[in-house]
Amino acid sequence: MRYRGKTGAIAIAALGMLLAAPQPSDARVTKITILSTTPAYGGRVFGAAGAYEEIRGTASGELDPFDHHNAVITDINLAPRNANGKVTYTATFTMLKPVDMSKASGVLEYEVNNRGNHILPGFLNVGVSAANPAGDGFLFNMGNVYLWSGWQGDLVFNPALPAETIDVPVVQGVTGPTFARFVTVAGNVNTQSLPGRGRTPASLDTTQAKLISVAHESNVGVRTGIVEIPSGDWAFADCRSTSFPGVADATRICLRNGFDPNLIYELVYTAKDPLVLGVGMAAMRDINSFFRRARAADGNPIAGRIEWAIGLGISQSGRYTKNFILLGFNEDEDGRIVWDGAHPIIGGAMGQFNIRFAQPGNIANIFEPGAEGPIWWGNYNDRVRGRGVTGILERCRASHTCPKIFDDFGGAEVWYGRGSVSIAGTRGDADVPLPGNVRRYYNASTAHGGGPGGFSVAQPPLAGLMLARNPNPQTETRRALFVALVDWVTKGKKPPRSQYPRVSDGTLVVANAKALGWPKIPGSPTPDNVINALMDYDYGPDFRYNDESGVMTKVVPPIRQIIPTPAAKLDKDGNEIAGVKSVLLQAPLGTYTSWNPVASGPLKGNEGNLAAGYIPFSVTKAARLASGDPRRSVEERYGSQEGYNCLVTRIARQEVRRRFLLQEDADRLIAQAAASPVLPSDPNNRTAKQLCETPDRDDDHHDHDGDEDD
Repeated sequence: MRYRGKTGAIAIAALGMLLAAPQPSDARVTKITILSTTPAYGGRVFGAAGAYEEIRGTASGELDPFDHHNAVITDINLAPRNANGKVTYTATFTMLKPVDMSKASGVLEYEVNNRGNHILPGFLNVGVSAANPAGDGFLFNMGNVYLWSGWQGDLVFNPALPAETIDVPVVQGVTGPTFARFVTVAGNVNTQSLPGRGRTPASLDTTQAKLISVAHESNVGVRTGIVEIPSGDWAFADCRSTSFPGVADATRICLRNGFDPNLIYELVYTAKDPLVLGVGMAAMRDINSFFRRARAADGNPIAGRIEWAIGLGISQSGRYTKNFILLGFNEDEDGRIVWDGAHPIIGGAMGQFNIRFAQPGNIANIFEPGAEGPIWWGNYNDRVRGRGVTGILERCRASHTCPKIFDDFGGAEVWYGRGSVSIAGTRGDADVPLPGNVRRYYNASTAHGGGPGGFSVAQPPLAGLMLARNPNPQTETRRALFVALVDWVTKGKKPPRSQYPRVSDGTLVVANAKALGWPKIPGSPTPDNVINALMDYDYGPDFRYNDESGVMTKVVPPIRQIIPTPAAKLDKDGNEIAGVKSVLLQAPLGTYTSWNPVASGPLKGNEGNLAAGYIPFSVTKAARLASGDPRRSVEERYGSQEGYNCLVTRIARQEVRRRFLLQEDADRLIAQAAASPVLPSDPNNRTAKQLCETPDRDDDHHDHDGDEDD
């Protein structure tokens, strides 16, 4: 599917050519340097879009620290300035574009990179391998331009790397408290690296810091076995090649007797010279605006060809995308909209992207910021935490720069990422209404990003966790949503109705076995006390909670209260009822949990890090009865392979009609199921014949375009 854009000539910079600076109106990017222009994917031709090329380079820019668009950046008032009184940055960028831009769709898709990495091509293209890096070419057949640039300031800036990086300012002489945690450290190790740049110890004197070990820590911060390690038994040092106290090193700590993998270690110390991390958001804003609107004469290789821009982020960068919108960065310094559409994917809550001494690569683990501000799109009065009426869209509404949004996440983002608070608020007792420009799609019973798919009863174990791997996929649903968002932005075609668990219909409930309706499966853990609950932390008076920004003066922060963190209701098999359901989930071969407890160690019983689990059905009725499993067997459900194939085919056709599955993916899944026998063949089996004779139907509750509040 392609979307036609504008026509016109384009000036493409020669290899290594330094291009002229744009006029001030061009998004404050002051210099574009093209480092290389090369054929993409070996010159492969992608349908009507033709061949693609890759352009890599750097973008330098400057920010007015007094402009209200930039004032929200933590520490920008302290950042060093150039001769013009501006705060500067340089970021790498990568662009994939059709060689012949007259064949382009007119859509610029910007992926917020994940820790510097490009995730999207391997995330949505099917069949990607070393021999076929573009897979089925899904993304490129559409004819879109794809763009990445550096934003994460604690990564080392290096344009020679394939990763995207950025050089942001450092505030010299500023100090403050910070902390680092070391969990599941490998045995026989005596040295650990401190996390991230921009958190340099102000002193290597260990008497000015505190290191403790913890025997066990619950998901609500209850700790046992706390031991403070004497300052003489550890050092800011590297002991990998010499005995303790090792070689002094401001980036590592060394423990005299080595780290115990059965303990958590927590270090609190004073850091100095913070990075101005929020500059990365402004740089991302300006680079997007530049390539969308700047002239060819200013060094823009896609000048005049872009009509629409869509931003998306996956996991860490999905959370970043929400922060970006919250802080008003979808409006550039000239008051223009940056993205017409936004697609935060598997983001859960938010993150620490505009906070002094933050760790932007972390995922809001315990005691770390990430859900202090609003994580809901519509306005909501956060009375529980005393934060008043807040919402992610508050700033963009005021400037009329809100994009059309797909909020797209799954089970792991609820059970680990606290995403259910975005649905039910901090009281957890009522739905927060979605604004008309937002759709929410919850991928039921899935791991972080979804599983590998396929149709198999047996699944491999996951190291350190109680349950096997959850194979339930999200890929096919997300490919359909990717197309639907482009259609919404470019054609005004309403997307499928939001699908997610809600308090109002009883499908979002307290996260315990009784309320969820968890079946008693012999030999399996229950979801009790597993969820990674949201906690209300006190980071001190200099933290700007509603902006997820500012300065933490209290670390490790005290816990004020535990916020209700509900989860999706289950059916009698233990599978989630509400949300977008994959073909596999609608033709299940087991219980696909959105949680998977840690099996042992200091976090035993807590939800694994964005993990999910799987408990297979017995294949035969006899095996089910012998084990005492209350769930029907595969044999009882489908009768024979023919019955299973018929059900998969019917579901796939239904999901195509509902626009949660593309026809090409439906055809692939139907063929895959037929080639993956889960039962013996028996076309005359009674159950199978009933399944094969059942006519196709749609669920009337879900077959309408648009949401109720449009």
